[in-house]
Amino acid sequence: MIYLDNAATSFHKPDCVPRAVVEAMQHAGNSGRGSSGEAMAASRLIFNTRCQIAEMFDVWGPECVAFTSNDTEALNIALQGTLHPEEGIIHAICTEMDHNSVLRPLYRLEKKGMKLTILPADRKGRISLTELEAAIRPETKVIVCTHASNLTGNLNDIHAIGAIAQKHQKLFIVDAAQTAGVFPISMKKDHIDILCFSGHKGLMGPQGTGAICVRPGISVEPLKVGGSGVLTFQREHPQDMPETLEAGTLNSHGIAGLGAAISWITEIGTEQIRKREQQLMWRFYDQVKEIPGVTLYGDFSREERSPVVTLNIAGMDSAEVAMVLDEEYGISVRAGGHCAPLMHKALGTEKTGAVRFSFSYFNTEEEVDTAAGAVKELAAE
Repeated sequence: MIYLDNAATSFHKPDCVPRAVVEAMQHAGNSGRGSSGEAMAASRLIFNTRCQIAEMFDVWGPECVAFTSNDTEALNIALQGTLHPEEGIIHAICTEMDHNSVLRPLYRLEKKGMKLTILPADRKGRISLTELEAAIRPETKVIVCTHASNLTGNLNDIHAIGAIAQKHQKLFIVDAAQTAGVFPISMKKDHIDILCFSGHKGLMGPQGTGAICVRPGISVEPLKVGGSGVLTFQREHPQDMPETLEAGTLNSHGIAGLGAAISWITEIGTEQIRKREQQLMWRFYDQVKEIPGVTLYGDFSREERSPVVTLNIAGMDSAEVAMVLDEEYGISVRAGGHCAPLMHKALGTEKTGAVRFSFSYFNTEEEVDTAAGAVKELAAE
């Protein structure tokens, strides 16, 4: 099997990841629930992983890192925890590049009275920073955007967007689902107020892991409240980070695997990982870009991009292409809408969907060549 659906989840993990999960299942108890050796072991591995995340993303400290079950939960906390339409007129800005994990919470808030501006993307899936700045109003509270499109691989310049948000004193929320662990991100230098990401994609950790990192001084209302292991006799949920955003038992087993994955990434180096993945992506792109009947989507004029190539083959439905690749060639890809409806509309693929090939550090040149050859054969039929 050739796995080329890493934008959905990284399938091949470093060997240290499952080992760490198993070890945690054998030795870790429930963090914050007692002082036994097992409970303390869980607390240590969770704290150590907080520290690793804080260092990787230039966060102010481990206390600013709260664990979630995935990026979707992190984004729901970030958006529903900072945008409160019942308090008066507020406005938010997002983009057509954004995933439903951003769009649907915003649509829910819009129903409650929040004003929403969605920046359009052009036919190559790019947004204009000039248009973004022009969309800011006095009542704008949040600017939110994805770091990289999960459909086209196009990168947003989060440093420039962060500077615009800081200039106008607006909260800047970044969805780093596609870039965490692969591209350098500095919350401090990029003026990011809230950073959200999952642990199972570029970070190569287990599914069921993610985090929300919050700049000190930013108040985020928790999405859920309940057991925290501290302040048991208070009626109100704890207000301090990270406990305020972590009601209930944490996935310490998954967090152990995430910590192991981050250690592995740190040892290899994000630059080396990114370089490898982009080499594979460009190798594939160069072989399919001129195949008759193949249409590619996104901006390939910039060398720096997420390792994604999305295409369609004339005369074939995207779902049919994915099925044939799987059944006849043993190649796993993703077809359809990719939870990015507005991006598909911008590209003109909302009726057909598209086929996404996404590459990992663990893929090989031979796998890439096989996939490109399969596309060529299908396009010739």
